[in-house]
Amino acid sequence: MTVTSIDIDPDELKQAKKLAGTTSNRETVDLALRTLIAVRRQPAAVERIIGRRFEAEQIDAPTVAPEPMPERRVGAGRSASTRR
Repeated sequence: MTVTSIDIDPDELKQAKKLAGTTSNRETVDLALRTLIAVRRQPAAVERIIGRRFEAEQIDAPTVAPEPMPERRVGAGRSASTRR
């Protein structure tokens, strides 16, 4: 994990925390970065899906429900000295 010092508008950070339901600055920034990455990757993923071609037997294939993912805790695995 990299430690970076940045200036963040306190009013925007407060609003982001409220909208995201986060309690710490670190959690808010981590969520904002993950959200930005996901949003920017989404159009490329949609284009890949649109471009796929399926065989006839794939179209009527049975649906398999995904297994639930374990819940992730934000900040897990970091030492106390790197938490803010």
